[in-house]
This record gives sequence, structure tokens and C-alpha cells, in this order.
Amino acid sequence: MIQFENVGVRYGNGPEVLSDVTFRLKKGAMAFLTGPSGAGKTTLLKLLYLGLRPTRGLIRLFDHDIATLPRNRLPELRKRIGVVFQDYRLLDHLTAYENVALPLFAAGRKPARYRADVLDILNWVGLSKHVNARPEVMSGGERQRTAIARAVIGRPDVLLADEPTGNVDPQLARRLLRLFVELNRLGTTVVIATHDASLIAATPGAQVMAINDGRVSLTPGLAA
Repeated sequence: MIQFENVGVRYGNGPEVLSDVTFRLKKGAMAFLTGPSGAGKTTLLKLLYLGLRPTRGLIRLFDHDIATLPRNRLPELRKRIGVVFQDYRLLDHLTAYENVALPLFAAGRKPARYRADVLDILNWVGLSKHVNARPEVMSGGERQRTAIARAVIGRPDVLLADEPTGNVDPQLARRLLRLFVELNRLGTTVVIATHDASLIAATPGAQVMAINDGRVSLTPGLAA
């Protein structure tokens, strides 16, 4: 599903932010991305959702070599990737319902066919009373939950989440983790960047990708 071989990234003429990154994640993997602030977690996520191309090395996603893939093919692959951004990236003029429904609308599905799915996922993330609220009147945690719901509504092949539980209380964090785990059980490959060691401890079998000084070490998950 995901393959990195000796990947390096530098911005401009500066030093490499990531160096010789090599790992593989099989289809259906569950992995946590850890490391101190500034270690390169966000850069690695950008590579994974095709928001950045590497300076060197090989990246393969869905059996495609990203370096040689024509740019007009990238949107096709991005549709298979759900992303929860740390800054939410919601559309301010849309309600919570409309933000979450946007990927389904863009895919050409008819509103009558996806309304129940959107309402169900909003209820799961605790936003059933905020269906018609716009981001400007939501708290940070509510905006984050809306972003999570939008990322998972289309059942992506790969889900990437950047600190998805950073603005919610521990109880809701565990509930959101269960959502990610359930998606993973249904076949979605999940990569979560987090500082929260309790999430990792609560997910037996998940792999841990630790970034230090621009390099990644991959640790197999512990058995349940």
C-alpha cells in the first residue's frame, strides 16, 4: 500500500528535514507516527497525501511510483486518501453537515443517498446538535471533530490524521480512536501522528513509526 525507499526532503538550500526514510505499510496497517515537535511528522504526512514531492528517493502509493506519475493522475490518487489536518481546513461558509458531505457531493453522489450516512457520522463524533452550525461558531474541538467526520465519511483506502485528538477530552479521544480502529478493521490503512502515548497503549497491534533527527524507525505492534 505504502512504500518509502531512501526518501529525503529538503526545503530550498537548507538541510534535509527527512533523510533516508525507508519503510513499508501493508494494506490494512494501523500505525502511529511519533516524535518531538519539529522532527518531521508533518512533512512525512505531506508526502503521504501527495502535498509534497520528495527531494530524492522512491515513494510508491497504491502500486504507483509518485516520482514518475503524471501530475494529472495525482487527483485520482488523492481521492483515495482521507486527511485530518491539524488546522482543520473547513470551509467557513458551509455548515458542519455540508463540510462533512462535501467529499460525497464531489464524488457525484446524490444528497438523498448520503444524508443518513452524514448524520450518522456526525452523531458518532458527538455533533448531532451542531449539524447546521458553521465553523465560526464552533469550538476548536467541534471543528476538529467535523474535520475527522469529513475525512472518514468516504471510507478512504488510507486515512492520515495529524494530532486528531489534540483538542478533545480524554473520553472523546478514546471514542474517536475507536472510530479509527473500526475503519482499520474494515480495511482502511490508518496513520495517526500523535504525542499522546495513551492512544498507542490503547491500540495493541499498531505499528509505531518514530521520527528522530529526520530519520524514521518502524517498530512492529505488540500483540493484543
